[in-house]
Amino acid sequence: MAGTSRHDREMAISAKKQLANCEDPIERLRLQCLARGSAGIKGLGRTFRIMDDDNSRTLDMKEFLKGLSDYGVLIEKEEAMKLFQQFDRDGSGLIDFDEFLITLRVTKDEFWNYYSGPPMSNARKEVVQQAFKKLDKTGDGVITIEDLRGVYNVKHHPKYRNGEWNEDQVFRKFLDSFDSPDDKDGKVTKEEFLNYYSGVSASIDTDIYFILMMKNAWKLD
Repeated sequence: MAGTSRHDREMAISAKKQLANCEDPIERLRLQCLARGSAGIKGLGRTFRIMDDDNSRTLDMKEFLKGLSDYGVLIEKEEAMKLFQQFDRDGSGLIDFDEFLITLRVTKDEFWNYYSGPPMSNARKEVVQQAFKKLDKTGDGVITIEDLRGVYNVKHHPKYRNGEWNEDQVFRKFLDSFDSPDDKDGKVTKEEFLNYYSGVSASIDTDIYFILMMKNAWKLD
């Protein structure tokens, strides 16, 4: 327990130091959460879920701004609006909780190895493994660009839609999200995939919610 407390203190100190020189909106929000320790992101996620009165698991811009304010996040309205647009990946005008938690939990290099979240339950591991198996079409234990063809739809990605990136570039960016920061080789192993979702898992309270998130995100049976 003492080790965990020390870990939290060190994480908070490191996050506060980085926050002073950070300009990226998503990273600034992440660092403000981590400055509260390992439960910071989880706490922000809980704030947004409390606001979800109709259980739709979505928030509009007004609710998003109020949630940040209620949690005590120091952010200008213009920056918060840009954040909303980044989290609103499909341009629907709503933020999906799953999009929010996953995007926020993709840590920078310093935190990937420093904090990957507590061990997942067997039920959570099982659904993560199901998702990995679906993406790993060749069954060789590694997800590559070729595995993603026909599985991951790039048509809604903003940089694909405006012509800035081609299909392979979108795939590579997708893989980089799961890949270890010190070894971004365009190949995602099962261990890296599990490590990534261990971080996401740390922000979600119940097995039922996590499993539902995974099944909806990856269209699992």
